[in-house]
Amino acid sequence: MTQDVVNATPAIQVEHLFLGWRDKVAVRDLSGSFAQGGLHAVVGPNGAGKSTLLHALTGQLSPLKGRIRLAGKGLKDLAFLPQRAELDHSFPITVYDLVAMGAWQRIGAWRGLSEPEHERIQQALVQVGLEGFAARPISTLSGGQLQRVLFARLAMNDAPTLLLDEPFAAIDKATTDDLLAMLQHWHAQGRTIIVVLHDLHMVREHFPHTLLLAGQAVAWGDTAEVLSPEHLHLARHLCAGDYL
Repeated sequence: MTQDVVNATPAIQVEHLFLGWRDKVAVRDLSGSFAQGGLHAVVGPNGAGKSTLLHALTGQLSPLKGRIRLAGKGLKDLAFLPQRAELDHSFPITVYDLVAMGAWQRIGAWRGLSEPEHERIQQALVQVGLEGFAARPISTLSGGQLQRVLFARLAMNDAPTLLLDEPFAAIDKATTDDLLAMLQHWHAQGRTIIVVLHDLHMVREHFPHTLLLAGQAVAWGDTAEVLSPEHLHLARHLCAGDYL
């Protein structure tokens, strides 16, 4: 498993958090924290509330009850990579322009890009293996290529905390390995990484800390302890409604 040296100070802390819409509660009474500098996985069955939690942590969804505490500059210290399904692949934008959007939080949306920023964009494309793709419309990309572009956009952001929602879904092994290496590189820089994942083998191999969700926290802490057969069995039954 990846070695993890974390700061005891939380990057994100939640207290008795309830999330949902109108009469539907997707996450209830969640309390705990993601330590600064940690490599964290969020797992659970379909419908467990994983994406809902990330939307709340990034300010896209207001809590029904409870509190979210963010370290540092709050939302300005977070960068979010959503699921590819949330993106309009037909939008008329080039690879270059999509990657450049990653610099907005640092330089502002209305300022022109300086020469160093142009160089950073080119370096980010080289880093994800897409040198020469800058002028291509995103509508021409494969799923794996688009995910590489989204990682290049994330590379343009200097945020100390990165949240990613199923970044390895439906992409090939070579792309997965390359993008996982980028996550490990960012983690080695001291950043806090929080990732929604389905591949429990990957979680056990690379993510020292895990939150197992099933509409509530089934377990939260050391991955080896969290992903026990008993906890996984309970999570499946909770999401099926057996104990609700």
